[in-house]
Amino acid sequence: MELINQKAEQYAARFSEPAGMLLDEIENFTRENKGRHFTMLSGAVQGKILEMISCMIRPQNILEVGTFMGYSALCLAKGLEPGGELHTIEIRDEDADTAGSYFKRSEFSDRIILHRGNALDIIPKLNVNWDLVFIDADKVNYIRYYELSLPQLKPKGVILADNVLFHGDVLEEEVKGKNGKAIQEFNEHVAADSRVKQVIMTVRDGLMVIMKK
Repeated sequence: MELINQKAEQYAARFSEPAGMLLDEIENFTRENKGRHFTMLSGAVQGKILEMISCMIRPQNILEVGTFMGYSALCLAKGLEPGGELHTIEIRDEDADTAGSYFKRSEFSDRIILHRGNALDIIPKLNVNWDLVFIDADKVNYIRYYELSLPQLKPKGVILADNVLFHGDVLEEEVKGKNGKAIQEFNEHVAADSRVKQVIMTVRDGLMVIMKK
C-alpha cells in the first residue's frame, strides 16, 4: 500500500530546512547503490524531524538500533549535549563500513560510536543510561529491542520506533506477513505498557514517539 503522497512529500521537503551536503551525498549514494532498499533511509523530511526531536531533548546519550548508511545517526547527533555520545549498532559489515566512512567525515566523528554485531547481544553490554533511543532494525525483534532499552532509559526519556505502519500492512483487516504481524504486535505491546506514553506520527512509514513516565 502506498502511504506517502509524493507531492506532499516534495512540498514538505521544499519548505523544510535543507539536510546539508553530507546527508545529501548519503541519500544520493543510497539511491544509486541500494536499489529497493533505498526506502530504508530516513530521508530529508523524517531526518529533519529526528534532528529536531533530538535538539528538543538535548540528549547526553543516544542509542540507535540499526545504522544502515548512517543518515539517521547524523541527524540525531545534531542534538547531542556537549560531551554527549551516540551509540549505533549495525549487523551488516558492508553497511557499517559505509556509515563509518561518513561518520569520519562529519563533525561528530569522535562522538558517534559504531558497534558491529547483533543488537540483542550488544545492548545488554552497554552500561549507559539513555536519553533517546531510535529503533529501526529487523521488525521481528522490535519488542525485544524495546524491552532491552526501556530499563536503561531515563525517566522522561524517549524511544522513537520507525516503520510502525509497515507499508500499510497493519491497516489491513487481517495483518499478513512476518514483518507486518511483528509490527502489529509491537504497537499493541507498547499501547498496553503502563510505563510509557506514546503517539504514532503518520510521517512516511509511521514513527512512534514513546516517552517513559
